[in-house]
Amino acid sequence: MVDRIDRALAEAVAGGDVHGVVAAAATDTGVIYQGAHGVRAVGDRQPMTPDTVLRLFSMTKAITAVAAMQQVERGKLSLDGPIADVLPQLAKPQVLEGFDAGGKPILRAARSPITLRQLLTHTAGFGYENWNGDIQKYMQVTGLPGLTTGKLESLNAPLTFDPGTRWQYSISIDWAGRAVEAVSGQDLEAYFRQHIFTPLGMQDTSFRLRPDQQARRATPHARQPDGTLQTMTLVRSEEPEFLGGGGGLFGTIPDYLAFLRALLAQGGGLVKPETFAEMARNNMGDLFVETLRTFAPAMSLDANLFPDIPQKWGLSFSINTRATPEGRAAGSLAWAGLGNLYFWVDPTKRVAGVWGTQILPFCDTRSVKAFKAFETAVYDSL
Repeated sequence: MVDRIDRALAEAVAGGDVHGVVAAAATDTGVIYQGAHGVRAVGDRQPMTPDTVLRLFSMTKAITAVAAMQQVERGKLSLDGPIADVLPQLAKPQVLEGFDAGGKPILRAARSPITLRQLLTHTAGFGYENWNGDIQKYMQVTGLPGLTTGKLESLNAPLTFDPGTRWQYSISIDWAGRAVEAVSGQDLEAYFRQHIFTPLGMQDTSFRLRPDQQARRATPHARQPDGTLQTMTLVRSEEPEFLGGGGGLFGTIPDYLAFLRALLAQGGGLVKPETFAEMARNNMGDLFVETLRTFAPAMSLDANLFPDIPQKWGLSFSINTRATPEGRAAGSLAWAGLGNLYFWVDPTKRVAGVWGTQILPFCDTRSVKAFKAFETAVYDSL
């Protein structure tokens, strides 16, 4: 079993698909694989190891969603009440309808309030500059800072449609994180530490890195036109004004597997089984997940891992409505991180897996191929 999965990682490195990778998988009875291949940086001999620290990017979102649902269980947050009850900044959302002849944004009041359920399903109306040209233009003409600046003002973007009418991948989980902070009285670092990381033994996951974690970090890489990988610098604020529940965490793959194992155990004590069941079902009604069309090709290609399979959204995961070629059962939960990190939780076949690299652009063809080879090897080994 281990040899087959290990071979998938080794072949990905040997073929130049990834510079280095850490991956792990577990069933409901325990860990079945944990391994690393390659190096932390091209041109460096420092090997990738299971304790290599990665920027998790949007794999942060699932953790923030669990925190939000803990607060729903405590009666501090409501899934369907106006989120403005705890985040008054969202009391009067504006919808961007376009731009006038002079390039000035055309805004109108949203037709309905924003809810936590909409934030967790990316149906609130927010967007991301990487995948929405109107948001990108709005930032250019108004001077709105981007998320990478770490400025709280970066969250003050308009909606691009009325709440509940579409799906669009977005900054909405950052707002959900702000809601957790508002009702708990703790910042996300302290809250996650107390209610998620410490109970699961996730000692290497944090918004703020210790010196020993900095020494174990993998370097970001960019895919070049000739297919090779080169190291790059990601300019992000080291002193952010807010902790990004949508993508701010660093961590290790073994830590993240501990989180996935809790989900595989119907919440694993983090949330009640009935709460996890709510998180794992379709929460977007008749809407469907849409392909992410890139407006920043250096950061992301067009992204849809299963373009031929209709996908729904839970709280907060993608849900494939049919079985995948790799072996994932219908109804599995999954998502990813910008640096070509991917995870899945398959409640039907009782298996979860996670794949971690630091490669841009997101949905890089060779990275996705390597991840799918790993996932196939996991299912073939069951």
